[in-house]
Amino acid sequence: MTTTTRKLPVTDLSLVVLIGATGSGKSTFARRHFKPTEILSSDFCRGLVADDENDQSASGDAFDVLHYIAGKRLEAGRLTVVDATSVQSESRKQLVQLARKYDVLPIAIVLDLPEEVCAERNAARPDRAGMPRHVIQRHRRELRRSLRSLEREGFRKVHILRSVEDVEAAEIVLERRFNDLTHLTGPFDIIGDIHGCRSELETLLTKLGYVDGAHPGGRTAVFVGDLVDRGPDSPGVLRRVMGMVATGNALCVPGNHENKLGRYLKGRNVQHTHGLAETIEQLEKEDDTFKEQVREFIDGLVSHYVLDGGSLVVCHAGLPEKYHGRTSGRVRSHALYGDTTGETDEFGLPVRYPWAEDYRGRAAVVYGHTPVPNTSWINNTICLDTGAVFGGKMTALRWPERELVDVPAEQVWYEPVKPLTTEAPGGHDGRPLDLADVHGRRIVETRHMGRLAVREENAAAALEVMSRFAVDPRLLAYLPPTMSPTGTSHVDGYLEHPAEAFATYKADGVERVVCEEKHMGSRAVALVCRDADAARERFGADGPTGVIHTRTGRPFFDEETVTEQILDRLRTAVTEAGLWDELQTDWLLLDAELMPWSLKASGLLRHQYAAVGAASRAVFPGAVAALEAAAARGVEVKGLLATQRERAADAAAFTDAYRRYCWATEGLEGVRLAPFQLLAVQGRSLAAVPHDEQLAWLDRLVEHDPTALLQTTRRLIVDTGDPESVQSGIDWWLEMTSRGGEGMVVKPLQALVRDGKNRLVQPGIKVRGREYLRIVYGPEYTRPEQLAKLRNRFLGHKRSLALREYALGLEALDRLAEGEPLWRIHEAVFAVLALESEPVDPRL
Repeated sequence: MTTTTRKLPVTDLSLVVLIGATGSGKSTFARRHFKPTEILSSDFCRGLVADDENDQSASGDAFDVLHYIAGKRLEAGRLTVVDATSVQSESRKQLVQLARKYDVLPIAIVLDLPEEVCAERNAARPDRAGMPRHVIQRHRRELRRSLRSLEREGFRKVHILRSVEDVEAAEIVLERRFNDLTHLTGPFDIIGDIHGCRSELETLLTKLGYVDGAHPGGRTAVFVGDLVDRGPDSPGVLRRVMGMVATGNALCVPGNHENKLGRYLKGRNVQHTHGLAETIEQLEKEDDTFKEQVREFIDGLVSHYVLDGGSLVVCHAGLPEKYHGRTSGRVRSHALYGDTTGETDEFGLPVRYPWAEDYRGRAAVVYGHTPVPNTSWINNTICLDTGAVFGGKMTALRWPERELVDVPAEQVWYEPVKPLTTEAPGGHDGRPLDLADVHGRRIVETRHMGRLAVREENAAAALEVMSRFAVDPRLLAYLPPTMSPTGTSHVDGYLEHPAEAFATYKADGVERVVCEEKHMGSRAVALVCRDADAARERFGADGPTGVIHTRTGRPFFDEETVTEQILDRLRTAVTEAGLWDELQTDWLLLDAELMPWSLKASGLLRHQYAAVGAASRAVFPGAVAALEAAAARGVEVKGLLATQRERAADAAAFTDAYRRYCWATEGLEGVRLAPFQLLAVQGRSLAAVPHDEQLAWLDRLVEHDPTALLQTTRRLIVDTGDPESVQSGIDWWLEMTSRGGEGMVVKPLQALVRDGKNRLVQPGIKVRGREYLRIVYGPEYTRPEQLAKLRNRFLGHKRSLALREYALGLEALDRLAEGEPLWRIHEAVFAVLALESEPVDPRL
């Protein structure tokens, strides 16, 4: 006789509870159908705590262990099977609560086998041969009382096997959760809240390339819910979306407005508020068949979808990472309504909890629900509800391109209760900077290097600097990254040499580099606004027309009037060069070098470098004279005399090296500013603009500066694959440094570059001159024995730090150009300052 296979569907992430009397074969069934690591046996846990699987006195501790391990597995998203009798409602209650805690489905598989079968199997087991018959009978009585109540207890699926044949014929079939669409990789077009604005929806679909609801390129539309209410044609929107879903051209998750409409269509008592009355009126003009189709459509919507291998989550109101892919009423509620603080605002509306600010998940979360005037990425989340029904716009996100596409509303279809402002974080007028944004360990999501961590101790050090010394935070939009030195040279007498820099870029696949002279000054970032009105409109600053600050965010000049004088000269040059109009901007952000070095580092020069020079001038002449006199008397001091003469020469060279960085200034007389990169303008980051184009802009600035403040950055382009071109770069560096120049910075000509493995390439490598390095490593560093020691320097951490700070700087520029609020820009800026606290050799 052939037994028909009975399939038992089990959700791939669930808590499976095997229920049955002792001897019913639960352990055998579990071993046959599940992985050993998925099974948690109460007998095994008793053995763990008591060294005896049959010691019933240890059951309490054993179940504590079982529940703990089950919780850890469920938290990690792993199918878990509990092998225990579980015939009592109280024991099952704890397991159902555990499933709810971790938002997974509890599933019951009941082995309701005859008493004789259980007794026979127990008798065949040496460890249970003496088990009294009444134990089996009690188990079966408790089981019988439970069978009808299992679903009421919370089990979402109940499978009952009543005979040995049923057990033998059973086959476990793992099913995907309804929200698990990780196998769908797109590309997708995710569309924000529609609210009955059918005309705008059709315009947006056309702009996205859809023809009659289908995309010729095979793209799939994904709707984030709130299709209905408030707008002029909710039935038309439903007809379009339902048709696209039915043909496989779209996916849709429910919004809170669909949820309410669905309850109305089921005959539930709901209030006809927040636009539902308009939808009901519009649906009254439709036939019953269409309304039934709408009811079935809404009833079949899944709270959220996990797509594209787990890298994308789409829901209506946002979803923390712990809920991704989970299935429970709590998850559905959060996906539909979000979370609130329990407070109400001045309009009587609930204050939304800013969950996105705390989000640190790997998956991008795309949602709607809370209308914002402009959308932007917040910690790998983005809200697409831009208030089309309120007269704003309808927005879509192309995935994986992360490109935003929007169309304006045709009119204000529904007057909002309150103005369309940023309640969810991320709009132009988002909330101000808060201590919580930068305190403690932070994870900053960057577009060019993924997630970057900031240690808590580094954040504390940065907070000290920022709070005590930084410029007006409203004007602090960028901090430049540290720069990696070139690899250690083995050319005789040199610690750094251009050959290593050219070879590094050649290995990274960079064919052309630009060598820029390294100016003998201090790094300065200049934010120049067209006028005070522009500074007020974009940066909220009343009074100053910009700022000039150091690479750690401190004001460059103590007197604001000096800063304004330099900004005024820069502004004049920008105006005369025609860059305001050419770049369509009212502000510019420049990276530059301000000279002389003594302008900012006078204390360092006076107390550290000059002190060494003064001491050497006081000691060596007398020591050399005494040794020369002794030699004249015939004393054998030849070796010592030669050593002291060499040391005196090294000290003199050290003094000459730092003196080149010092010259007298009177007001702005003698002050020079050498801009070498335009970082950003209104609406656009310029960090990826090739350096030859950058320098051409800056040459025009210098040309149109009538005050001689601005200084040109000399440069040379080198082909890393051409030995003659490489040699010309080396010769240029040798000639420049022999005249006392500090050295040069070698950069990929194309600016933002990746190597063959798609990793960021260093944005610049500094190659410092032989004499300048005396300031860094000491007067006598060129001695062979000293060079041998210094060549063992470790550059890996410095290079890693430079790339991380570079990625953070790029992120800050992108956020600045996109008009994101100050706290979002500062998240990246502050992280750069925090990374500066990482322990690394300061001489590198």
